[in-house]
Amino acid sequence: MHADLDDEINGLHNQVKQLKNVASEIESEAKNQNELISQLQMALMKAEAGVKNNMRKLNKSIIQSGSNHVLHVVLFALFCVFLVYMWSKVSTR
Repeated sequence: MHADLDDEINGLHNQVKQLKNVASEIESEAKNQNELISQLQMALMKAEAGVKNNMRKLNKSIIQSGSNHVLHVVLFALFCVFLVYMWSKVSTR
């Protein structure tokens, strides 16, 4: 009877060791996963900063090129008015 109890105790001791090993493996895997998540967050923050930077540059270039388009339209209108004025001067003579 004592031998059976000793065998049961040894079996429980082995199971506790296995559970401890499993818990240790889970802990190390959780640490690895947390480190990976941290690295991904840093990469995401860098990418987000890069996208914001590029969007700012793109908006600046759009505004500048839009201003150039408006300038071109204004210059074309002035040129047309000048041509009409010159044509009217030439045709009245």
